[in-house]
Amino acid sequence: MLKRNQNSAGHENLMARTSAENTKGYLETLMDGYSKLLIDDPVRPFREDKLQEIVNDVDYGILAALDGTWVSYNANYNKNIERPSLASGVHTTIMPSPGTNPGTIPGKFSFDSEEYIEKLTFALVPGGVRNRGGAAELFCGALKYEQSIKSVTRAEGQTVLQYTPIHEENGMYLWLSDVYNYAANKETIKRDRGIHAFSTEDFEKYGYKGEYRDEPLVQVKDENGNASYILLSQLKEGQEYYEIIPAQEIKPGDGISGPYFIPDYSISRSGVIPHGSTITLIGDIAPSNNNYLIKGAPQFPQGDAAWQPEHLAISPTMGGAGASVTHPINLDRPAPAWVHEILNDENDPGSNKIYTQRILADDLYPYSVRPDLRLRDTLSGQQVKNYVQLQLSSKNKTGAQGGILNVPFVTRYVPTVEVSFTMWIETVMEEGKEILQLQYEQIILFEFDFGNDGGTTSWPHIQTNTLRKLEDIPEDQRKIIEEQFYDRPVINTPLSEAAGLAVNPPSGCPIHKG
Repeated sequence: MLKRNQNSAGHENLMARTSAENTKGYLETLMDGYSKLLIDDPVRPFREDKLQEIVNDVDYGILAALDGTWVSYNANYNKNIERPSLASGVHTTIMPSPGTNPGTIPGKFSFDSEEYIEKLTFALVPGGVRNRGGAAELFCGALKYEQSIKSVTRAEGQTVLQYTPIHEENGMYLWLSDVYNYAANKETIKRDRGIHAFSTEDFEKYGYKGEYRDEPLVQVKDENGNASYILLSQLKEGQEYYEIIPAQEIKPGDGISGPYFIPDYSISRSGVIPHGSTITLIGDIAPSNNNYLIKGAPQFPQGDAAWQPEHLAISPTMGGAGASVTHPINLDRPAPAWVHEILNDENDPGSNKIYTQRILADDLYPYSVRPDLRLRDTLSGQQVKNYVQLQLSSKNKTGAQGGILNVPFVTRYVPTVEVSFTMWIETVMEEGKEILQLQYEQIILFEFDFGNDGGTTSWPHIQTNTLRKLEDIPEDQRKIIEEQFYDRPVINTPLSEAAGLAVNPPSGCPIHKG
């Protein structure tokens, strides 16, 4: 968990600070003063009379940079990209092949890779969200989000692009803002008491005659071995005791000694997906040499080094296309010759190549194999000053975990078992002006069917995109976004074609197909 310097201004003063400190940019100002929270750092005491002040001073951390509406930004200006793209986003989706079921034919799958446009809206929830945990109080800065995605395709022989809704999602991000210690006091004890003032049981069993026993009784014995009970505070140093009778009441000051809540994450994301999955991801800002604001642009591999199974649409359990980290396919070169050949038992023993041939032969290659290369290629023509990287997952290697809940149909046929999400918030310099840009990669793992050896197969569903605020994209792109997401009339699609799309919708995300 990250902590902020207590001298740092809140979100409302951020823009004023950015203007006043013209030597610093927005992200530099926002991230100034953050460091890792440690067990020996001071913990502030919570007081009820300061509640409103605490709520008003909630910290949103890096989430404050997301506030507003972001839309797809297509970097077709980039001369390093030989083939112009239809849209900035790329998804790869694998689903069970028609006619299969979880218990019969192993490993048959459908594959789709498409480009898409997107509108992603974030809205800060005013005031801190209070989580009460007894001796611990946690305040969160909350950020609502709504996501809408449309695939962009061009039918064969057509010049007009087709935009098809394929994904909707909403949810909330939380920034773990501040942790407080709330020790018991006379007022809270009096307000929250739930036991009798005098305990008949205490008197009959232990001889205790007082009221509201707020400390343990201990059994002691005299020199003749006769047992009696006294309060812990009456126990003399070095005196032996033989039983402990816990107290049911608390006393002023209880809880001040902890234990203290030091979480190993700063950010959570909860999302509702209309296929029937609800996700909770947790994580943090990924530092570089203890720096949470990293200079330069995010780094992506080139050539052979780009064959990293955790980022590929071809998982090792799918056979890996006959390639590996030590014997990779260079995704910055044309696909291997076998991708366009007719494969048989002689040139493809074990069927590893034909199993994933269509992924490498896809029109969107190499993005159909590794979608985040689109992010890399977009950055190659930009001057990126700095960035902050968020890393979230439903399944972390150690520590706190997120989770996924699926409706029965999804659980039975296409269980969603893991979601990993990386977001880069970047400062791009254009004509001497700072522009904020978002890039993300989301990898969802499905498990369905089985391999020839009976092993479970992991199927990646990957989404990547580059987004900017609406005012920061070119006018021609802004016009498309407004037509597709802001209820403006679509003037570039003839009525006859629109009617045809309604009857025969183009293929979208396979999960959405009727």
